[in-house]
Amino acid sequence: MMKRTSIATALLLSSSFTMANTISGRVIDQMGNPVTKGDVQVMGSNKRVAIGSDGTFSFTNVKLGKVELHVGSPDYIHSSTPVVVLEGGIAGLNITVTSSSIEVFDVTASAFHASNIESAAPVTVLAGEKLNNRQAATLGDTLRNEVGVHSSFHGGVASTPIIRGLDGPRVLITQNGMDASDASRVGPDHMVATDTSSAQQIEVLRGPATLFYGSGAIGGVVNVVDQRIPDNNDAEGEFVISRNTVNAEEGVSGFIKGGKNNFAFNAQGFYRDADNYRIPGFAESEDAHDDHDEHDGEHDEDHDDEHELGSEGVVESSQYRSKGFTLGSSYLFEQGHVGLSVQHLSSLYGIPGHAHSDEHDEHEDDMHDDLDEMHGDEEEMVVADLKQNRYQLAGEFQLSSEAISAINFGMSYTDYTHVEIENGEPGTRFTNNSFETRIEVLHQPIAGWRGGVSLHTKLSDFSAIGEEAFTPASDTRSFGLGIIEEKHFGDVLVQLGGRIERVEIDVPRIFAPDLEVHEHDDDHMDEHMDDHMDDDHDHEHSDIDSVAVDFTPYSLSAGAVWDFAEGYNIGLSYVHAQRAPSAAELFSFGPHIGTQTYEIGALYQLEGDEFEIGIGEFELETSNNFDISLRKFAGDFGFVVNVFYNQVDDYYYGADTGLFAEFSHDHDDEHSDEHGDEHGDDHDDHGDEHEGEHSDEHSDELPVFAFVNSDATLYGAEFQFNWKATETLTFFTQGDIIKTDVDTDRGSESLPRTPPARLTFGGEFSNQNWLIDAQIMRVMRQSDIAEFESATDGYTMIDANISYFTSIQGYDLEIFAKGRNLGDEEARVHTSFLRDLAPLPGRSVLFGVRATF
Repeated sequence: MMKRTSIATALLLSSSFTMANTISGRVIDQMGNPVTKGDVQVMGSNKRVAIGSDGTFSFTNVKLGKVELHVGSPDYIHSSTPVVVLEGGIAGLNITVTSSSIEVFDVTASAFHASNIESAAPVTVLAGEKLNNRQAATLGDTLRNEVGVHSSFHGGVASTPIIRGLDGPRVLITQNGMDASDASRVGPDHMVATDTSSAQQIEVLRGPATLFYGSGAIGGVVNVVDQRIPDNNDAEGEFVISRNTVNAEEGVSGFIKGGKNNFAFNAQGFYRDADNYRIPGFAESEDAHDDHDEHDGEHDEDHDDEHELGSEGVVESSQYRSKGFTLGSSYLFEQGHVGLSVQHLSSLYGIPGHAHSDEHDEHEDDMHDDLDEMHGDEEEMVVADLKQNRYQLAGEFQLSSEAISAINFGMSYTDYTHVEIENGEPGTRFTNNSFETRIEVLHQPIAGWRGGVSLHTKLSDFSAIGEEAFTPASDTRSFGLGIIEEKHFGDVLVQLGGRIERVEIDVPRIFAPDLEVHEHDDDHMDEHMDDHMDDDHDHEHSDIDSVAVDFTPYSLSAGAVWDFAEGYNIGLSYVHAQRAPSAAELFSFGPHIGTQTYEIGALYQLEGDEFEIGIGEFELETSNNFDISLRKFAGDFGFVVNVFYNQVDDYYYGADTGLFAEFSHDHDDEHSDEHGDEHGDDHDDHGDEHEGEHSDEHSDELPVFAFVNSDATLYGAEFQFNWKATETLTFFTQGDIIKTDVDTDRGSESLPRTPPARLTFGGEFSNQNWLIDAQIMRVMRQSDIAEFESATDGYTMIDANISYFTSIQGYDLEIFAKGRNLGDEEARVHTSFLRDLAPLPGRSVLFGVRATF
């Protein structure tokens, strides 16, 4: 809700010496001091200027009549000031803003670009120096310390955000409001194809955000905002170079933006190259080691304990090399802008937990020269080769018609490819070609109501080809129509919205359920292994008829923000949202090596020790989410406290069945003279060759996870307290806790990989030349677990950052160091599928230099 400043005392002077239709003035704080950060915008137009170093601003050629000036500054409560422009203009206007203990940012992912303290639903914005200090190689790791946000941490090479216990197909990752359109929602081993090195801010909408983003945002939205399509031609740029001690990562990134007259351009790029990261102990946990011994019996009796625990001091196959660039340009005009951007991104990265070794290779893998150097002679190594080309068109038009106030549109086409390479040979290939359009039409106020409608379409052509393709090819089409409205009733802002959507999923050929499963007792295991070797069963997928399903989810929301006292407000929201299950949740049937599981979609039902195709309609996942937010944001002490309750009917999730499946897959050994055809001939001798040095076919056993839909409840609380003790010293504490319950045949139990509770204490010192901050985060032990899941010990992370600022020949320089896990503690992420194979990195320090102009 826009806070209306007390400008009744502001001086409004018209002068004949002032250029016609000009507005000029100053932005000051409550003490009369100039505000030097932020900008001023004439609402309903493309006029936006940065606040000067003395707090001044000026507009020319403003339309006559009533206009609204919006002031946004990170350290102050945003204000909205109505003025009447007459012939001769306005000069000497003073706008007074109130300081805020909470950083305030406009949220571009919301329909009206309201600030994070004006939304009925909780919103987190990471920007400025805070964003610079938190940036990591992956999006999930960049956000994992934010309140209510965890990470799916996948060995440092990939991670996606988990919002209030929800991830995957429930959390939408967007770039400037458009879907990232990669394969990260299919599996946590797939990178998010969105880089944050040149981001202005990252916005996290917690709770359902389905009204403008569709049913795939039932858990929230993470929106990465940059100026790839610039909306102004201000000259600015940045260049960063860094090196990390924990994995020898070398990184460089930067952007440059400018323009002339009506044209603006932006160019940005990055490059990162890292080796395997170091850890304080063994990669494999004691629990995983004990299970390995129990399941394999004496199979590994010749291996020493050190080898059975995996590599010591390093996580194998956690190296990566990523690079990308983006070019964008816009045409600017009085009422808006229109522009186009082109992006290319590529990454070659290891997949931890996938390698199979015959003897320990002490030589650290290196990917600096070419792919052949990524693995040792005696070790099978699997890497992913990701490429994405993205084309985006966007524009904003402010209108002065009687009916329509603005039209915003966006269009994107994405060509995504992800190939898993085993021993230098291409294996499973994932592709996703998508086309998305969004049009928002905002109307002029009607009886005080401000709002608009959106039309949203998305077409996705996804395929996975290869013997480890666990989900079939699918075409998904969605069409959505949404409406959102808001109105002030005194000190209360009411927000209402609704959306209806059509989702169609076509699968040309689904997998036939030709799989036997077994329990994990030694006698059954030995018998099953013998049968597996004798039957010459290769477990390759066979196909059966096509399947087409369609859904019509809808969402309704109601919220209110009440400014019940100066500097305080309370936000209430209720969202009824529905989600169509994804193709992977419905039709998967195969080994998902990235998660070390055998995934079975909801289409299939277990009968005895075999799966059969089930009969019946698929239900929509239906969420009823309540949020209460209490905020204090004025003065030197502030806080935000959120409480949420999310009751979900027909919640789809992968449940551990306690069963196991055998499958065999080929290895193209570089020491063999022949490949491919000889694998079938050697299959009968696989049991003998397993002890040898060069096996062409490997048999793996994976736990079976079957997607089921059950009623679930997720609830919890989040808090953040800030205290500005002096002008240079600030302290904060924050924390969150999430509880989950899901109905099963055994009764109520926790959902798998429920995030543990966390508590953080920190402080920051800043002056003109120095910024120093440190925090201690305690992650609690997670013992609220699902069946067949093990508890995860808690851990303490100590992080610190130090930056020195100076200027050289007109360039602002920042020399920085970022310390992570300074206590060098072994930390395993409960929300990660690889928690028993890949702990968090050990002690690290990242050194770097940032130059801006």
